[in-house]
Amino acid sequence: MSSGDLLDRVRKLLDRALVETRDPRFRSMLAAARRRVDEPLRVAIAGKVKAGKSTLLNALVGEELAPTDAGECTRIVTWYADGPTYAVTAHLTDGTTEPRPFHRKSGAIDISLGRPADQFDHLEVRLPSSRLRRHTLIDTPGIASLSTDVSLRTMAFLEAEGERAAQTDAVIYLLRHMHGSDVRFLESFHGDGLANGTPVNAVGVLSRADEIGGCRLDAMTAASRVADRYASDERLRHLCPVVVPVAGLLGAAGATLREDEFRVLADVAGEPMTDLVEVLLTADRFAASGAGRGRVLDRLGLFGVRLSVRLIREGAVGDSADLARALTEHSGIDRLREVFAAQFVGRSEVLKARSALAVLDECLDPNSALAADAEQIRASAHEFVELRLLHLLRSGRLPGTQEQLAEMDLLLGGGGGAAHSRLGLPADAPPSRIAAAARAALARWQTLAEHPFSARELRTAARAAARSCEGILAAGAATPAGK
Repeated sequence: MSSGDLLDRVRKLLDRALVETRDPRFRSMLAAARRRVDEPLRVAIAGKVKAGKSTLLNALVGEELAPTDAGECTRIVTWYADGPTYAVTAHLTDGTTEPRPFHRKSGAIDISLGRPADQFDHLEVRLPSSRLRRHTLIDTPGIASLSTDVSLRTMAFLEAEGERAAQTDAVIYLLRHMHGSDVRFLESFHGDGLANGTPVNAVGVLSRADEIGGCRLDAMTAASRVADRYASDERLRHLCPVVVPVAGLLGAAGATLREDEFRVLADVAGEPMTDLVEVLLTADRFAASGAGRGRVLDRLGLFGVRLSVRLIREGAVGDSADLARALTEHSGIDRLREVFAAQFVGRSEVLKARSALAVLDECLDPNSALAADAEQIRASAHEFVELRLLHLLRSGRLPGTQEQLAEMDLLLGGGGGAAHSRLGLPADAPPSRIAAAARAALARWQTLAEHPFSARELRTAARAAARSCEGILAAGAATPAGK
């Protein structure tokens, strides 16, 4: 079954449930779920206060949108979605909506709330954006805030039940220094591994990575080592198996760098080395050393300033466009976009189907024929079988050698749903190579599934891995060998 077939089955089940359900509250939930099936994937950005959530959102969209200060709007869940023009709609806790006026303040959208923050369920910001056509990004208030009600808004949104079930399909979780509260949050988001979180709908970001190592020029290298250590941590591995180091300020600046900012940095790069060492020693010294430098520091951070000055001084970049590309390259944002595409966008239909089934679970009589059909979809769809097995695998509950489990993780889509990703091949692998690798993997896993000495759990998982290989071949992603 393809993802499209799965989502089509879920659509039909939602349509039947709408016809047969009389309770107006459940009908409203089902109608919203039916609309959402055809909407972009919803991805929340979560983390502690000052983790860099709004800065990361700006970097992902490629535009200064979300305010990064501690204003009232940062206390409200805010959705950023594609639209024909800029518009802001307030969704209030009493169920009503109203348009809200706004203006741009230092690039960010500054919304006039007109009422206390606790009267808002969420804000919806629409803007023309090609990067938001396939997914809606949701900026959430900080977890572990000094204000208890601010933290509760995020927890209520992401752990929602009843009428608020399945508000988000996936989450990008920002870590700075791993704490027990980070693990507890991810555990609560995952639930049973299928009804809420799954091994492929949570991605970790080691945020503000440029600040690791005191903003030295090797900061991102050091951050990569820390991210690898987090990703291998037993507490995190089955909850958030991918952790990407990202310097959000660099990513946002790379997308929006202005010519006047480049000129400020070029002037600094032209100073004598003895003066330059003194100026770049601390953030305060740089900000006080000349006009416009404080604003550039706010935009790039001390690491970004030091990196830019070095690149300009060494002749590696010649203008603002060159520098913007270099900042983007060093920021880690491109790697995050790759992971985002593999983990979320590539599985968007499966994740949306999962969210819709969660709503159906809330609305249907568990003894009804509709509930039985929903369970049949969940049990028979190979996409859900893959998610369950990934959850067991990454929880350390599947037997097998390290090599077998690593290959199975890829085949089940742990590194992305594309054929080359499942087979551990480069993105430019030709169809003939993909076909040969799929056939070889199919033979290995069929043999393992039929081997009398294989553990029962491993035989079951091997049959699923073989089915994934068959799917690669049947989907037409590969052509016969030699063609």
